[in-house]
Parts: sequence; C-alpha cells; structure tokens
Amino acid sequence: MTAEAEKKILVLGLGNILLRDEGIGVRVVERLIEQYEFLDNITLMDGGVRGMILMDPIIQADHIIVIDAVLNDQPPGTVYRLEGDDVKLSMAFKNSVHDMDFLETLCCCELVSGKRPSAVIIGIEPKEYQTDPSLDISQELLDRIPEMIVKILQEIEAAGGSYTPKAA
Repeated sequence: MTAEAEKKILVLGLGNILLRDEGIGVRVVERLIEQYEFLDNITLMDGGVRGMILMDPIIQADHIIVIDAVLNDQPPGTVYRLEGDDVKLSMAFKNSVHDMDFLETLCCCELVSGKRPSAVIIGIEPKEYQTDPSLDISQELLDRIPEMIVKILQEIEAAGGSYTPKAA
C-alpha cells in the first residue's frame, strides 16, 4: 500500500507554550519531529491554540492523535489515553484558552464534512498551569515525555502509520 492510499494521520500538539505545562502538547510534537521521520501520510502539527483554523487539517485526517494537558485531579505527570466519549470529557476538564475552541472545531468539522475522524488524546496532568508566564515545562512533565512519545508512536502504528528514528 502506498502512502497516498494509507490513512491520513494527524498528530496534533495543543497548548499555549507561554503558560508553562499548558504547552506540553506543542513541546512533545517538537520532540517527535526532532527524533523521528514519518511517512508522508503522517502530519505532525503545532496546533497551539488555533481553534477553528485547525478545521482543514482535521477534516483531511482519517485519524487524529491529540497531545495536550488534561486536568483530572490526579498527581502532576499522570499520563492519560482518552478516546470515544472520553475525548469530549477531556475538554471539559480544562479551563484553558483553547479547550472549547478545539471541541467546537471537532463538532464543526463533523457538520461541514459529514464525518468525524477517529481521535485519541494522549494527555498529561499539568503541575504549573497558567501561572506566571514562562516557556519552561515542569520537571514532572519533562520526565514523562519519553513515556508519552512511546504511547504516541504506538497510536501511530495502531492507525496504520510507521516511523523511523533519526540518526543521532
């Protein structure tokens, strides 16, 4: 099967990098881009806090892997895998500058295209969340990035994608 015939997979890092752990999704996507090469059917994207601007890439995707901070009253660094109805619930856990925008974007994509791509969230409980502006991620989350990357790569494989590590 060629890359063109394979499912289109979107790996979407969400968050505001100016608000510490809120930017974890973007930071993890940056690490994936630095460390791995992906086939053409896999797009890695810094979704930031763009909301409705993400409609086109979401509509084009068959499967979405979202990486984001998720508030669920667990210890900082707790890693989550959410799918199905839990994807909607995960957005309700947050009071951030992008949570409703992303959920609204998913709903609008379904209205416009008549389909909703399958979606999985690989999330993590933040420690420093919307505190004093800083580009720094807390150590608790930095320590868990390798675990998140393993889970994301497993999701890519489960969706039919593949990758190769970049030479060091």
